[in-house]
Amino acid sequence: MKFIPLSLDGAYRVDPEPTKDERGLFARIYCVDEFASVGLYSSWLQCNVSCSTTRGTVRGLHFQRAPKAEIKLLRCTKGSIWDVIVDLRTESPTYGNWHGELLDEDNRSMLYVPKGFAHGFQTLTNDVEMFYFHSEKFSAPHQHGLIWNDPEVAIKWPIEVTRLSKRDLDLPFLKDLSPIDI
Repeated sequence: MKFIPLSLDGAYRVDPEPTKDERGLFARIYCVDEFASVGLYSSWLQCNVSCSTTRGTVRGLHFQRAPKAEIKLLRCTKGSIWDVIVDLRTESPTYGNWHGELLDEDNRSMLYVPKGFAHGFQTLTNDVEMFYFHSEKFSAPHQHGLIWNDPEVAIKWPIEVTRLSKRDLDLPFLKDLSPIDI
């Protein structure tokens, strides 16, 4: 696996290094030793999957607050997405900045999202499936988010937004979030 540091401190794109032959390919997407060798979290407590049927759907931007703040490792297993993270760590020099990555079933890349980041994505195809590793179990009292179209953050979504949940439409702006403890 290749661990590529992103523009936001602590975040990485993780690329598999597939071995190909006449049968197809084989690639490792997770190894506790390889993650530990670059100082990344490697004891996942929960795995989830999401499926989105419609191109242009935005899910997010979500995070959990302390003491249930979570690290995420995610991969698009079917279809294609524009995956976005936003640094919410108030002491960080990149506070309020965002980073986007194309994740799809062909590149098999993953995104490693540290604590203190909001995460969301936009589907670029119909019938998208996402697979998530989480360092914490889901905790409803600690779930929170950031509105997808905050003008201060100014995420450049690649296509027209076609679908959002009621919950995601009601999320606060960055200026209205209380400081994030990690």
